[in-house]
Amino acid sequence: MRSVRAAMLTALLTGLVAAPAYADITGFIGADVTPKSRHTEGFAVGGGLLFLGFEFEYASAPQDTAAQAPSLTSGMGNVLLQTPVSIHGFQPYAEVGAGVYHETLGTNGQTGLALGTGAGVKISLVGPVRLRIDYRVFKLGEGGLDSPVHRVYLGLNLTF
Repeated sequence: MRSVRAAMLTALLTGLVAAPAYADITGFIGADVTPKSRHTEGFAVGGGLLFLGFEFEYASAPQDTAAQAPSLTSGMGNVLLQTPVSIHGFQPYAEVGAGVYHETLGTNGQTGLALGTGAGVKISLVGPVRLRIDYRVFKLGEGGLDSPVHRVYLGLNLTF
């Protein structure tokens, strides 16, 4: 009987203090500004618990041969350090990640590993819809044509 009470009390306390997990998805447009500003677009899918979040992000920017700016496609896994809840509708975060990139300029192409850091904020709009503003710096691995690459974007974020 005593062990049943202890198990029930443990389950009740765990349920009261556990923070709910969340997930979100973002579609974004922005600009890669290295070496020349050009359109970029992509998406991110993530989740988190309290201060720690995780996401996968895919982004693509076209090449501009006249400006000698290569196309850049990347797939990154990121860890976010964030406020656990919005503060007056704002949820700031910082992130660090690693992944794979591919650059192409003319007939030359390069694939390698990339590291990324950045920061941003998710701003509550209506219900589960938020505006996401993000700045990232990518250090492309050996052979990267232009490194580091700077990117800024705006996105619509849906949390669930």
